[in-house]
Amino acid sequence: MTLYVYVDNSNIWIEGQRIQAVRTGLAPDIRTALTQKLTAPWSYDFGRLYGLLCPPGDYIGRSVLFGSKPPANDSIWQRVREADFEVETFDRSTFTNKEKQVDIALSTRMMEDSFTYMKAANGDTAVLAAGDGDFLPTIKSLQGRGLRVRVVSWSHAVSHQLRDSADEFVELDTYFDHLTRTAPTT
Repeated sequence: MTLYVYVDNSNIWIEGQRIQAVRTGLAPDIRTALTQKLTAPWSYDFGRLYGLLCPPGDYIGRSVLFGSKPPANDSIWQRVREADFEVETFDRSTFTNKEKQVDIALSTRMMEDSFTYMKAANGDTAVLAAGDGDFLPTIKSLQGRGLRVRVVSWSHAVSHQLRDSADEFVELDTYFDHLTRTAPTT
């Protein structure tokens, strides 16, 4: 079995910030954080996320992180590359500053890889670290060809249809403290 891993960085990071808003008292609960679009500063340790997505002993065929172009001084992208992840970044909208092209690029790459590399007979598995219901047609297409799909997401941010359609669902909530990057001690 080979894992093919696809991560929507913004989804993991922003939804983690919503949990942090609840933990720091900025929001009374996750529903309020969602409806009022409340977040609190939070960053995750990519190495630890990598360990959850790509467990030791599993063979990794490809791993790609998708997101908006980061600021020049953002070090996470270098860490991602050092973990042998490919990085796909896209410009944000100049008018709305919203992320553009990420979900479509991720879905397209999954489909391309499924035809080029993945083999159902080998038990190959696509690992999607995102929760957007827009990925449902991609997941259904992969499964229709006999490939397995593992979805990894925050419980509040995953489409119920996506979660229920996955062959396996891994909830990130229980790993929040483990994933949280702490400031180095001096």
